[in-house]
Amino acid sequence: MGHYPPSAQLRQSGKLSCGSARPILSLRIVGGRHRGRVLRTPPGTSVRPTPGIVRERLFNWLGAAVQGARVLDLFAGTGALALEAWSRGAAQVCLVEKLPRHRDLLRANLAACACPESALCGHDGLVFLKQCRQGFDIVLLDPPFHQDWPRRVQASLFASPALAQARWLYLESAVDEVWPEDSLPQDWSLHRHGHCGDSHYHLYHRHEVSP
Repeated sequence: MGHYPPSAQLRQSGKLSCGSARPILSLRIVGGRHRGRVLRTPPGTSVRPTPGIVRERLFNWLGAAVQGARVLDLFAGTGALALEAWSRGAAQVCLVEKLPRHRDLLRANLAACACPESALCGHDGLVFLKQCRQGFDIVLLDPPFHQDWPRRVQASLFASPALAQARWLYLESAVDEVWPEDSLPQDWSLHRHGHCGDSHYHLYHRHEVSP
């Protein structure tokens, strides 16, 4: 994976240098109390972990909002996004992952970061959104690409109690799956965005709507 560049060197928009497109065999927590901790990830292309350089930028954007936050990672994969939040002071993380082999890997990664196994709290993202009665402060979405997941999950997400109290929403997707801004509810707007290879990532912020 190489060395991660200092935060000050990260540009505020545009393309990041993401290195080789070969499958990632290991990755590390970038910041916080578990910085440098290695997370397991399967060989091949069954998961596409968010690169460290992108996670560093995202959590620089979020800043102090992560401290004490309740964080939902709806398509957890390796758990890198949620565990980055946990390392940086989130009070609670909830990881949803469907595939059994990925859930086994997630349990190992949770243990490596001293995060309780109960953080693995759901299997199917759409089912979780329909059944969830808990609110979160930050919601992270990094679904499989080229399966139309952003559109498929959008209506359920914005109607779910999981998002009712949220202030921040992160979406990572292929370029043709990015949400059009006019498809967002009135109280949500794009805060920051960038891309790294074929991954386009957007951080949305909830704001007060004038009566």
